[in-house]
Parts: sequence; structure tokens; C-alpha cells
Amino acid sequence: MFPQMNEKPRPLIDDDSRPYWEAAKEHRLCIPRCKACGTHIFYPRALCTACYSDDLEWVDVSGAGEIYSYTISRRGSSPVFKDDAPYVVAVIQLAEGPRMLSNVLTDDVESVRVGQKVKVVFEDVDEELTLPKFTPA
Repeated sequence: MFPQMNEKPRPLIDDDSRPYWEAAKEHRLCIPRCKACGTHIFYPRALCTACYSDDLEWVDVSGAGEIYSYTISRRGSSPVFKDDAPYVVAVIQLAEGPRMLSNVLTDDVESVRVGQKVKVVFEDVDEELTLPKFTPA
């Protein structure tokens, strides 16, 4: 189902990602970890990205990380994001290893830097969806 033109896009929640989204609703950052080699994996998927094992478990992670890369969107990417601009879209290197794409929430977008320490926060969109985002640590 595609969002209406006046709605922000929503993630597709499937069997591989459902535990991630359910944990987010509880304000926990939970990702797969390979039981065979110990690699933490993001985005959620059926196989380990390091050893290709399918023996994965869901574990809570710290939510600590640092900005690996970022951009400042000064105009919304579509009309539904117009009121959010300017906003930061960043690749976050989690302390546990994997990288994830998210937003960095800050009143001063010009202060954001590569290598800056961040921590996870949760934005409750509605009863069905909570989004992990980050703030400067």
C-alpha cells in the first residue's frame, strides 16, 4: 500500500523486520546477532552478513554510536517533509558495529559533524509505529 500524497512514507514491516519494529515500540533498539560468529546485523535479514549463517538471535543494543556520514536536507524531499526542514539524514555507526540510516534530531543542524557521538531516541509516530532516531550524546 502506497502512502497518500499528504502522508509520510512508512516502513514495510515483514517477518524479518517485525522484531525490530516491535522493540522500537517499546523504546528498545534490538537487532539481529549471529550466534555462529557474533556479528551484529543491520538491516534485519535472514542470514549473517559475515558468515552467512542463519542462526541469528535478537539482542538489545546500547543505542550509542557516532555519525559516519550525513547530509542536511534544507528542503523537504517531498511536500510532506516541508515542515521538517532543515533536517539531518545520517548514517550512524552503532557501537556494536553495523551502520544504520536515520535522522539526527538537533536544533542546530550546522553543529552536526562526522565522528560526533550520538544516542538513540524514539519518535512515537502513532500507536503502530515508532521510529528510532538519534540525538547528540
